[in-house]
Amino acid sequence: MATALREWVDKQISVITCDGRNIVGQLRGFDQVTNIILDESHERVFSADAGVEQVVLGLYIIRGDNIAVIGELDADLDAKTDLSAVRADPLKPVVHS
Repeated sequence: MATALREWVDKQISVITCDGRNIVGQLRGFDQVTNIILDESHERVFSADAGVEQVVLGLYIIRGDNIAVIGELDADLDAKTDLSAVRADPLKPVVHS
């Protein structure tokens, strides 16, 4: 997976972590075990009662073993989305049996 990240360097990505967090930011770097460095990042906290809260994180490192899903974000579509109107239950953590 680490080699597939090369095409996303300096692009906006979204990461869903194994504990259910959704973190968005500019991919600045990664290593062979998929540890990633995000710049200008923020966490999107979803709620069934209120809109999406965005918590500013700034420069942020995510360990590769904590990444569940990673993908490029469509900046145009993201800019058009009114996150204050989005209602959703928070994601549950990944559970290994």
